[in-house]
Amino acid sequence: MPVRLVVALGIGIAIGFVANDAVMQVVVTLQKLLGAVVMFAIPLIIIGFIAPSITKLGSNASRLLWIALILAYISSIGAAFFAVASGYAIIPNLNIVSNVSGNRELPAVIFDLQIPQIMPVMSALVFSVLIGLAAVWNKADKFIGALDEFQKMVISIVTKVIIPILPFFIACTFCSLTYEGSITKQLPVFLVVILIVIAGHFLWLALLYLLAGAYSSKNPLRVLRHYGPAYLTAVGTMSSAATLPVALGCARKSDALRRDMLDFGIPLFANIHLCGSVLTETFFVMTVSQTLYGTLPSPTTLALFCLLLGIFAIGAPGVPGGTVMASLGLIVSVLGFDATGTALMLTIFALQDSFGTACNVTGDGALTLMLTGYMEKREKRSGK
Repeated sequence: MPVRLVVALGIGIAIGFVANDAVMQVVVTLQKLLGAVVMFAIPLIIIGFIAPSITKLGSNASRLLWIALILAYISSIGAAFFAVASGYAIIPNLNIVSNVSGNRELPAVIFDLQIPQIMPVMSALVFSVLIGLAAVWNKADKFIGALDEFQKMVISIVTKVIIPILPFFIACTFCSLTYEGSITKQLPVFLVVILIVIAGHFLWLALLYLLAGAYSSKNPLRVLRHYGPAYLTAVGTMSSAATLPVALGCARKSDALRRDMLDFGIPLFANIHLCGSVLTETFFVMTVSQTLYGTLPSPTTLALFCLLLGIFAIGAPGVPGGTVMASLGLIVSVLGFDATGTALMLTIFALQDSFGTACNVTGDGALTLMLTGYMEKREKRSGK
């Protein structure tokens, strides 16, 4: 999978440099079609993994849900405050000139085949949680058995349909970005800032895995070393939700994660844990503020922004640009950005969105390791 993803990414960029409008019409149409198929499967994956996992947790389900939410929120606001501290130290010393114009428009699709999801991602998440808890509360053994069978069916869809088409989807995505000019024209504008943010991602991931290893008393590399394919997939799809099938496969290769915890935690965190995106957005709003308005927001303003952004991130969809789109109201109301600042923020966020998503997905493994450690400690105390 890693080799196929890298090859697909390279082929997509190469075609984007030489393609004409006719070729790009085919690419854009294929990209939209494959993306629709991938996104259609996401609610099925969420229901197929989270609901059966909750039934297996039994009486521990409600407690673990709260713990997962708290872990996701703490990780997100921790990443945001880390970005604030880094921004105050680094951004005033940078000389950044903004120039986000000059992109080519993509041609219209040849045909637009709509494949609506059976329900929105957040609806699927809430439905999975409620239906799983209800099955536990009512001891609905027949329904629990049906959920287990549904999970097996979803796994077949993932392995036989979704994973095989992901390299083609990634190739089309990067072909479009190259043709537009996002890679060649806009990237140099904030290249230094993007590299700083990516370094911040790795530092935050290192901290998360070190904490997870210390708490669970397990070597975090037993989890992290399997996450290469998921990281590369997230770079290509720019979506935590679309990367979910590969992330589950990577997590299942680890002997440090309990199966019940990963089947519950990985799909859940894919939708509520967006530490990489939050870190990125915080650093970028500081950069844009310095660039356009000549000053950084005050510490109290940024503190409020970070605390609220953590809440918005939990509710943001795990799709490309989900975090920044969900928090546009904060950018305008708390930070006071005008239309120009908002547009610039959306542009540079889109340039690195793939790396923020990769940080989100990889960080899910650390939080799942924490859940594993919590469950094992709890069972040890109860004598199980």
